[in-house]
Amino acid sequence: MLKATLRSFLAHKGRLALSALAVVLSVAFVAGSLIFSDTVARTFDRLFASTAADVTVEPKDDLESQLPSGAVRTVPAALAARVASVEGVASAHADVSVDNITVVDARNRLVGSTTGGPTIARDWHVTDRSPVRLSSGHAPHGPGEALLDADTAGRKHLGIGDTLTVLAQPGSFRVRIVGIATFRTTNPGAALVYLDSSVAARKVLGAADRATSISATAEPGVTDTELKHRIAAALGDGDHVLKTAGERAKSAAEQLGTFLDVIKYVMLGFAGIAVLVGVFLIVNTFAMLIAQRTRELGLLRALGADRRQVRRSVLTEAVLLGVVGSTVGLAAGIGLAIGLIRLMSVFGMNLKTTEMVVGWGTPVTAYVVGVGVTFVAAYLPARRAAAVSPMAALQDAEIAGVGRPLRTRAVVGGVVGAVGAAALAGCAVATRTASAASLLGLGVVLTLIATVIAGPLLVRPVIRVLGAAFPALFGSVGRMSQRNALRNPRRTGATAAALMVGLALVGGMSVASASMSESFDRQIDRTLGADFVVQNANFVPFSQEITDRVRGTDGVGLVVRQRFAPLAVRLPDGERLETTATGYDPRLDEVAHVTYTAGDSAAALAAGQLAMDAGFARDHGVRPGSVLPVEFPGGRTARLTVGALTDQDQAEGFGTRGGMFLGLATVEKYIPGGQDSALYVNAAPGTGADALRARLERTLEPYPQVQVRNLADYKELVHDQIAVLLYLVYALLGLAIVIAVLGVVNTLALSVVERTREIGLLRAIGLARRQLRRMIRLESVVIAVFGAVLGLALGLVWGVCTQQVLALQGMKALAVPWGTIVAVVIGSAVVGVAAALLPALRASRMNVLAAIAHE
Repeated sequence: MLKATLRSFLAHKGRLALSALAVVLSVAFVAGSLIFSDTVARTFDRLFASTAADVTVEPKDDLESQLPSGAVRTVPAALAARVASVEGVASAHADVSVDNITVVDARNRLVGSTTGGPTIARDWHVTDRSPVRLSSGHAPHGPGEALLDADTAGRKHLGIGDTLTVLAQPGSFRVRIVGIATFRTTNPGAALVYLDSSVAARKVLGAADRATSISATAEPGVTDTELKHRIAAALGDGDHVLKTAGERAKSAAEQLGTFLDVIKYVMLGFAGIAVLVGVFLIVNTFAMLIAQRTRELGLLRALGADRRQVRRSVLTEAVLLGVVGSTVGLAAGIGLAIGLIRLMSVFGMNLKTTEMVVGWGTPVTAYVVGVGVTFVAAYLPARRAAAVSPMAALQDAEIAGVGRPLRTRAVVGGVVGAVGAAALAGCAVATRTASAASLLGLGVVLTLIATVIAGPLLVRPVIRVLGAAFPALFGSVGRMSQRNALRNPRRTGATAAALMVGLALVGGMSVASASMSESFDRQIDRTLGADFVVQNANFVPFSQEITDRVRGTDGVGLVVRQRFAPLAVRLPDGERLETTATGYDPRLDEVAHVTYTAGDSAAALAAGQLAMDAGFARDHGVRPGSVLPVEFPGGRTARLTVGALTDQDQAEGFGTRGGMFLGLATVEKYIPGGQDSALYVNAAPGTGADALRARLERTLEPYPQVQVRNLADYKELVHDQIAVLLYLVYALLGLAIVIAVLGVVNTLALSVVERTREIGLLRAIGLARRQLRRMIRLESVVIAVFGAVLGLALGLVWGVCTQQVLALQGMKALAVPWGTIVAVVIGSAVVGVAAALLPALRASRMNVLAAIAHE
């Protein structure tokens, strides 16, 4: 049996190769993501461990926010002297390091990375743990000199003698590059500008007596932990956080882990799609191979092989396929990881492929995924093979799956579908986001399973409709192609299911993204009343200098500032909510239209007061006049009165969870040193919008980090951010289509072999090669369009239900992108034609007499 199994596997290696590609793709994405993330983590672990000081004293900041206030947390620079006096401290230094600073060259071009890496201004203090070394020029001396890291200098074509403008919080200043610093290890993707230590704090922080941290070096024989305890005892309780080198490295690695998780989960998403679609392909391939080998399997049974041996033989073939696919996939995963490592250089992260990490868990995971997928997918066909009767060897056995009743599928699919439909219906009427999202997830999974199970039941009615015009357009060839697709509903359903999964996903996400875009458009139209918004594309705050320049522009009438304020609110029901509120200038009503259920903008923005979303307030027992304890960064506390309740949904731009906003005077009182995140600008009477825009753009030309946007531009910005998610879905769809095409090719190729005698007879009675190719292409098209129609119908239902969940977050508009839907259906027909090219060509080249004599 083993010898027979190996011969069978090698005999069908060409047909199994397409199935192996699905395994290769899924394993490649899994292995590639693991290798890449392990390599980055190991590289940065070494970087953090080698550059962190023995003990670092940092300002306490227990409120984190993805929307920064622009305030830089600092400690007194004099603290370095107190730390240096502690027993066991060899030296202590007051560090200056500010992230997300803006630096431009002489042509007003951004010097930092535009793809996500931060630009950091630091003081030049060289130790044996410095991440960089001076490679050319000299160290900066005085306020007009600076060093630039070599990677940024090379990327931006800058060198010694070039002039830079640093746009810091206190104001902008110019420096000349006097030296180039080269990274000792890996550049984490940042652009680094080093300033003279004696002027860095004054220029970047606005105060010579402040620092962002204190770094302490231990004397020989003193451990980091011991030194940390000594410094903590000397400083006492205060607004400080002490971290050893290991703790700081761990903290930095955790922040990096968030970035790595995004990449890992995206790649695992691709792997999941490849696995899911590949299962259909493998099941179909093995089912057809077993159907074609009915006489062979029956002969084995007649010669004494029992059912278990036959089943084991088929599963052995599947394991061999899995091993081969996993091996090739692991190699492809290594190549994918190398590609990702090189791609990171675009982001300024210069990883080395020579330091690539392939841990023992990666190949183990690769083979578990690859072999496991093929084994599970082949199990049902293997059971069917074991059921072949020995009598099948003595007759022309009917092809498996043809004519067998579908009652079991109907019952199981109906029950699962009913439960899934009930979950989706529950999602549509749920009033809480969490429960609605849970029901949506359950409904999506169950309806997908139900559609896959019951798909063959839909083949005959749907394909009769889809192929109804074939006989009229293509005559007898069209009629035969339609009947070939109807001949085996199980096979047609399984082939179309691979395409259905991808198109259901893209259909659902297209509806959801279109609904989000439409909801934001309506909200922007309803709430934004300013002529222009001056804002950074990624919400990074900007300095007061920009605000002053905008206010001084000729033709500007009103400027209302916006600033983010991380805070924690103790609610009456006992919950401590950490969120980000928004601060505004008093004349908010002139640039925005806010709907209130209680109070007004004057009450909301008054000193010591704040506004809150009415629905959120109702859920947590908050009323107008309620006094709430509020914590701000740096340990500052206040008791703020709820002055107004709004009817603005929390997803509609006024803050995050809770929809809180307050007066800018209150924000400045409790978060000093903050920076504006947006300016809402109205033209002065007598100034046209076009004229003002041109003036503002000229004013802001030296500040490329901010842009001037009108209503249409603001909508486009929101659309672009939503489109990022949609592009990912389209990429997933592309992968699903690639594998689905492989499935259609495989099915048609095996179907051609299966129908060899039939094709020979058709050719013998006059069917031309051209007509034969057309028949197979039409069969492929109708199968592909069937999968598209099924997937898009399912995706539309998912999309509508997803919109109901989004409606609970304020996005209440429902939009269906019919253009995308129609384009996908047409694209599916094209996919069907492309998938049929090779099988049709092979069929048309058959020798007629040999085909008629085929057994």
